[in-house]
Formats: sequence, structure tokens, C-alpha cells
Amino acid sequence: MQPEQDVAHLVSVFLLVVGALLPIVNPIGSTPMFLAMTRDADPATRAELSRRVSGNAFLLLMGSLAFGNFVLRVFGLSVPVVQFAGGLVLCALGWKLLSEDTPAVRPADGTPRHYDAAANAFYPLTMPLTVDPGAIAVAVTLGANHSHHVDMLVVGILGATLGVLAIAACVGIAYRYADDVSRWLGHTKMTALLRLSAFIVLCIGVQITWNGVKGLLQQLPQFGGPALDATPPAKL
Repeated sequence: MQPEQDVAHLVSVFLLVVGALLPIVNPIGSTPMFLAMTRDADPATRAELSRRVSGNAFLLLMGSLAFGNFVLRVFGLSVPVVQFAGGLVLCALGWKLLSEDTPAVRPADGTPRHYDAAANAFYPLTMPLTVDPGAIAVAVTLGANHSHHVDMLVVGILGATLGVLAIAACVGIAYRYADDVSRWLGHTKMTALLRLSAFIVLCIGVQITWNGVKGLLQQLPQFGGPALDATPPAKL
């Protein structure tokens, strides 16, 4: 490939990854949920969590892009199954936060309590809150449609890495300054935003689950899937 083609391919892969994954990850939309789930943490702990979640999001998305299709093949899984199971997990998370009695960002006495950042950074803050099953399914799909030419593959990997790095940086920035936004909005507006965000997460979980159900139904013969082999076995 010529250098101009390399640059064009790099930019196209970068824009494809960012355009496909950033709206699904949606760091700004996840910020109220991040605040609600870390209400017992002090600002320093939240800053540490933002770095941890950003790094975990990068590794999870890159792993899904690079090895997701291989892992699904090893365990005999399909993308609709991942969507169905992951959507149920996201529904449970959204319902839990939506049905809480006091979705306050801070404890009632205003004193931050101990929050175990190491134990909660990956689950549930990275997955399924930040990188939900929908983002994983899209990343696996993008990774399965890579080029088989070595030079294009190398450039594509670099473009995908830069794209995922940009998404992870957006996550880190959004979560890092979430506490400042919370103080700016005030308790009443933030509580309303938390309720709305929890409901949206619940709806997203239902949509992902439904996408998985539709994908599974399409594999059945009566819904247009491959017909079962009705040829009788040969006699010995």
C-alpha cells in the first residue's frame, strides 16, 4: 500500500470504530449512573475509579475487537446469545437503580464512606455500566470483518487502537469531572437526572435483550432460518 492509502485506511478505521462504539458507550449519558453507584466514594476515590474504568474499558473493547469472535467460537456462542444474556444483566442494573428509595449522590450525613475501588472498578462500573453488551456485540462484529492482507491488517489494528483509546479517554474525562457536574446541578436536578438515566439504562437493556431474541428466532426454520436436514440416514 502507498502511504496515502495507509493514512486513508487508518483514518477510516479510526472513524468507523469511534462512530460505531462511542454513541453506544455514551460516557456522558453514563455519568449520572456512575455517580449514583459511587455515592459512598470521596472525590479522590472517584478520580481513581475514573482512571481504572477508563483503562478497563480500553482493554475490554480491544479484547472484544481482537479476540471476541474467537472466544465466541471456542465456547460455541453467538452474538444474539451475548445480547440476550447481557441485556438481562443491564435490565437488572437499571431496575435496581430505578427502584432505589434514595438515589442520592452523597450519603445523608454528607460524609463519604469507604468505597472499595478495586472490587467495583470492573463490575459493575466498567461492565455493564460503561461497556454494555451492545458495545461488546458491535466490537465483536467489527473485529470479525477485518482485512486479510497483512499490511492493511496492521494499519487497521493501529486505527482501531487509536479509536478505542479515544473512547476510553472520553470515559475517563466524563467520570473524572462527574462530581463537579453534580455539584453544579444540585441535589434536586441530579436526582431527577439519575432517575431518568436509570430508566434509559433499563430501556437499553430491554432493547438489547429483544435484539438477542430476534437474532435467536431468525435461526429457527419457521422464522427463515436454515431448515433441518430431513434426509434419512443411509442404511448399513
